[in-house]
Amino acid sequence: MPKETAVYTHGHHESVLRSHTWRTADNSAAYLLPHLRPGQRVLDVGCGPGTITADLAALVGPDGHVTGVDFAAGVLDQARGTAAARGLTNVEFATADVHALTYPDDSFDVVHAHQVLQHVGDPVAALREMRRVCRPGGIVAARDSDYAAMAWYPEPPVLDRWMELYHRVARAGGGEPDAGRRLRSWARQAGFGDITSSAATWCYATPDERAWWSGLWADRTVASSYADLAVSGGHATALQLKEIAGAWREWGSREDAWFMIPHGEILCRA
Repeated sequence: MPKETAVYTHGHHESVLRSHTWRTADNSAAYLLPHLRPGQRVLDVGCGPGTITADLAALVGPDGHVTGVDFAAGVLDQARGTAAARGLTNVEFATADVHALTYPDDSFDVVHAHQVLQHVGDPVAALREMRRVCRPGGIVAARDSDYAAMAWYPEPPVLDRWMELYHRVARAGGGEPDAGRRLRSWARQAGFGDITSSAATWCYATPDERAWWSGLWADRTVASSYADLAVSGGHATALQLKEIAGAWREWGSREDAWFMIPHGEILCRA
């Protein structure tokens, strides 16, 4: 079975974790929540700092169990701390490659992945593997953003260059930044027949939301793994990244600024 070949574009710089730790089951997995039941066994693929994972553990209750896995071992200490701070005893964390999970067939009632398939080397193989470890009749759920469908206002040309640059960097690393629109197709290729597709958005428009979103992207543009990949891959210079970061901060200061992120979602019966 193929191993992951894609590079995780963002890395785990503080500016990246700033956005990851904002995520909850309510704002990032609402499409899945009606299907969760007490006592279920859940696998959360690409769990990162564990905020969604901890929410899922609380929802399936003490009789249920959640396993959070991530390809990057370093972030799992933060995930364990998140669960411990909430007093959760029905959750565990481990490193894993979604292309080659170490769990037996039919191990979980629900297998969930949030913002993962856009970053893996073979999303179809990843979905097949998620299906393998899900019990018959269980649910494989995935949600990914779609960069080309993002919209913002005002529209400074520099942010258009940011979008073009992000696509180049992500695809050079083996990922697919416009994953949201492809989820249903990938699921069909993975052999799923019963697929429910949906879409949802994040929107940043209040002063606090604009400052948070523009600030984390300004910082990410000059100080994260994404910045390193952009420069080392010859996609941008440090000076160009600094200009994009400045444009993010200027955009975020505008009272009429608005940013929308669309997501594709799939619920697949195993």
